[in-house]
Amino acid sequence: MKRLLPIFALAPLLLGFLVTAQAPPGMPTAAEREAQAKAAIEAAKAPPVEDFKPSSLNQKGKEFPAVNSQRRIRARVVAPDAHSVALDIGAVKYPLTKGEDGAWVGASIPQDEGFHYYQIVVDGAQVPDPNSLYFYGASRWGSGVEVPASDQDFYALKNVPHGQLRETPFYSKRSDAVLRCFVYTPPDYEKNPAKRYPVLYLQHGGGEDETGWGSQGKTGLIMDNLIAAGKTKPFIIVMASSYVPGAQMGPPRTPAPAAQSGAPARPAGAGGMPRFNFSAFERVLLDELVPFIDANFRTQADQPHRAMAGLSMGGMQTKQITLANLDKFSHIGIFSGGSIATSDITDIDGFKKSVKLVFVSYGSRERGASGKANVEALQQAGVKSVFYESPETAHEWLSWRRSLYQFAPLLFLE
Repeated sequence: MKRLLPIFALAPLLLGFLVTAQAPPGMPTAAEREAQAKAAIEAAKAPPVEDFKPSSLNQKGKEFPAVNSQRRIRARVVAPDAHSVALDIGAVKYPLTKGEDGAWVGASIPQDEGFHYYQIVVDGAQVPDPNSLYFYGASRWGSGVEVPASDQDFYALKNVPHGQLRETPFYSKRSDAVLRCFVYTPPDYEKNPAKRYPVLYLQHGGGEDETGWGSQGKTGLIMDNLIAAGKTKPFIIVMASSYVPGAQMGPPRTPAPAAQSGAPARPAGAGGMPRFNFSAFERVLLDELVPFIDANFRTQADQPHRAMAGLSMGGMQTKQITLANLDKFSHIGIFSGGSIATSDITDIDGFKKSVKLVFVSYGSRERGASGKANVEALQQAGVKSVFYESPETAHEWLSWRRSLYQFAPLLFLE
């Protein structure tokens, strides 16, 4: 028990950091972020519980990164000639300590359950950890670590019938390029060539790509388990990149306040995301991808059997595209990406006839209050709407895995 005393002594400091970093209010200032990082680094000096186990996302045979029962991440990197090495996770760079064997070792403070991107910083250069598998996020390929979740059973690999996740190239005349999407087909797709399926178009977030939902999001496993349990109808899922040619529009604008419909304020300044042209992907989706999928897969190619959803930026795209094309989509899912207000709808009676479901979700540590209020207003107007809040999560993949798990059983019921 003596080894645990230092972390209890630092508990007020650690708790203060976590509350500040994950609270719903507005973005912290640079000074606040610096103070939070310093507090986390200081808290990480407390000796961890020594029950670390390799992350499930490690390369075969690699022991690090490892996760303990406190949800702390330990990294080990062999770099004998380096002068400094750090573990960069959760917007904090934790300094690692060099051992006599030339390996640098250190640990973070507790992280949320679920998937996390991270990098290793070697003498100021950010590089992927050679021990982990790689995932596309923050507009680059980097490392990922999995903190076991208390409810991870719903996306676990089980002995159930499995569908296929197909890498599918398609030609885009608008882009004058061969683009790529991933298509999930349910377990019975190959068994009955006469059967046709509804389709969900599922979009990633900013800085991610078409691999995100299938990899970080564990879409295939979530669907396989739901179908095996009889909790959802089998359907096809199409995951494409929003970053089609013509999507990028240059440097960020100045920040704008969040809209009343629940869309989060967009970042700006040197550290903000570049401006993005949603209509570029909209045209590829509607004019090329949907017709391609309908021509090459056994779909039910009509509005009642077509849905669209997305996380963060993909949720904002979903809102814009579906509201402008209610003749194409009947089910709408927005995960941590705003919501639909009654003021966004010009013809509420027509909307109720066309749209069978509006689903909005947020992590409990996100700013989801306006989204919940908008869902309640839609319900009062007679629109079938559902709000879901992921417990104890922020703007992260466990929020979105849970959102898909809640959303999928509500689709294509009529």
